[in-house]
Amino acid sequence: MKKVILYIVVGVATFAIGYNVNAVYFSDRSPIQPIAFSHKIHAGDNNIPCMYCHIYADKSTVAGVPNVRKCIGCHKIIKQDAPEIQKLTDYWNRKEPIPWIKVHNLPDYVYFPHKRHVKAGVHCQTCHGDVAKMDVLTRVSSLKMGWCLDCHTNGAVAIIGREVKNGKDCWTCHK
Repeated sequence: MKKVILYIVVGVATFAIGYNVNAVYFSDRSPIQPIAFSHKIHAGDNNIPCMYCHIYADKSTVAGVPNVRKCIGCHKIIKQDAPEIQKLTDYWNRKEPIPWIKVHNLPDYVYFPHKRHVKAGVHCQTCHGDVAKMDVLTRVSSLKMGWCLDCHTNGAVAIIGREVKNGKDCWTCHK
């Protein structure tokens, strides 16, 4: 009987450790996208501001990804012959959206208002990392509740220079 209990405890512990290691190190932090889009080229080398493409960030709960029209607006004249731009042009010609794979995904029960954070002066890099140096977009923050609470309780004063109103109220983020 003691061996059975020991096996169960070891099994549960192994599962828990494996689950956490997988969640932290191997969980779609950099999924392969349908078009190899480089934030380094766009936001870094060409200094295009985040809000130029993510036009809803200061107006909505979501930042939004640019539609094909936004991308083709530049790429109908810039680097037309590049293979990735040709993929973009194919989506444009077929009148199809690009099926991007979300990198910064939150559970449905979490309410995260981008606009509230943008208007409070929280820079995109605070949560998304220095994307201007990323050829492949990679999630650098865990986006888990503890990570958010750490900023709401300890980091907000340093980031935006003031306390976060309702920063620890559960209903602020869980609607």
